Amino acid sequence: MAERLHGKPVPETYSSVDSEDWSCDDLSGRKYEQVAFNDVDMMETSSRGAVFFECTFRNVRFNASEHHDSAFLNCTFKRCAFFDASFTGCKFVGSMFDGCTFDLMKVDGGDWSFVGMPGAPVGTASFTNVRMREADLTGLRGEGVVLRQVDLAGALLRSADLSRADLRGSEIGALDPLSVSLKGAKIDLGQAAVIAMALGLEVSPT
Repeated sequence: MAERLHGKPVPETYSSVDSEDWSCDDLSGRKYEQVAFNDVDMMETSSRGAVFFECTFRNVRFNASEHHDSAFLNCTFKRCAFFDASFTGCKFVGSMFDGCTFDLMKVDGGDWSFVGMPGAPVGTASFTNVRMREADLTGLRGEGVVLRQVDLAGALLRSADLSRADLRGSEIGALDPLSVSLKGAKIDLGQAAVIAMALGLEVSPT
């Protein structure tokens, strides 16, 4: 099982929702704190302004769900499926993902700072205009991922595969080009200068 940074423990839960079918439910405005969701079907659910605080999701299916301005704060996701799920303006600050799948997931806006996604297979996912400061993306399997206008300041990217990724407009100052695979990645001119300087090259206009 993937561990949180600095050995931080998984938040405890004090109640549970087990093997329920919530598919197509509207979760707007609901609030859950330290609840364990086990084998719950949340496919095609929708939410606006829902809050999940220090909850644990095990084998939960979020496929084709749509969430707006909702918060999943310091939560833990184990073996969850996010196929074609979309999150707009949502907060996942401090949340941890372990053994999850993210095929065609779409994230637009919001704050995913301090998330843990080590080794996550996000190659077909897209993140745009997202804050991901100090996220643990060690060993990220992001071949072809879209990371446009993403704030990656302080993010851990060692051994990440970002080949063919679209990184344009993102803050990549924390990226070490010697430890990250970048073959075929799309970057802008400003990012090219950042990478060149990280390699010890001198960037000159002439």
